[in-house]
Amino acid sequence: MAQFGKTSAKRGKPSYVYAIIGVSLVLFLFGLVGWIFINLQKTGKYFKENIQLHAYIYRTATPEQIDSLKTYIQTLPYAINVEYITKEMAIEKYNRENDTLWKSLAISNPLPESIDFYVKADHVNKDSLATLEKDLVGRFPTTVSEFQTPRETVASVSQYVKTSTLVLLIIAIVLSILVIISIDNTIRLAMYSNRFLIKTMQMVGATRSFITRPLDSRAFINGLIASAIAIALLSGCIYLAEKFIPALKVLHQNGSIALIFAGIIVLGILITVLSTHRSAIKYLKMKLDELY
Repeated sequence: MAQFGKTSAKRGKPSYVYAIIGVSLVLFLFGLVGWIFINLQKTGKYFKENIQLHAYIYRTATPEQIDSLKTYIQTLPYAINVEYITKEMAIEKYNRENDTLWKSLAISNPLPESIDFYVKADHVNKDSLATLEKDLVGRFPTTVSEFQTPRETVASVSQYVKTSTLVLLIIAIVLSILVIISIDNTIRLAMYSNRFLIKTMQMVGATRSFITRPLDSRAFINGLIASAIAIALLSGCIYLAEKFIPALKVLHQNGSIALIFAGIIVLGILITVLSTHRSAIKYLKMKLDELY
């Protein structure tokens, strides 16, 4: 009987290797989708917070009125990088981005002064910007001649964020279900080769807790190893992606990546242990003849 148990244990060991590899690949895929999802979210936020707004100023506005307008915008909790653009600064920027035909015609500087600024991503939408425009024009009627926002750009970016978030959210939900099912099936397959060993221990008088405790401990270690392999693969993938696509480095945040890694570890260990324990209990409840 003891020899039978040893044979079963030896036959079960290779299954752990395949189980670890299978779980690692599934966790890697899960982490990769999570990383893409977070990067798309950051991309939308990055685009939104790089849409510049312009509060153009009347030529008759006094320096005190301009300072008052700038100070007010700076006090807004969602305003970022508020800057007063003089006529000289405006024309210098225009000359860098456009031709200078107007200079050959001896036309005086036609560009107005302005307060240029950005706003936080959660305020870059049609309603919030319309409210901001109404507030500035109403509060500073003799200072602000026009409040300019790239409405088409705002609409396009907002639609991009909504669509990408919805699509990836659906993918993440479906993938999560597939991950749980795949890991569960992989662990059940590994436990299948140990079913006779589990039943033999029960037949010689071992309690359920005595039988499942070492299996759960082994499952914990296997889940940890699988998570470590998945994290190593994902880290390599992120490194290569940022190396060949330098723009991704702008979106890199150690906190977000650490959160993904933590999710991989928790998911890998939790599902592995639960699946192992459930499979062990299942075989303990079965009759010997049902194991064949």
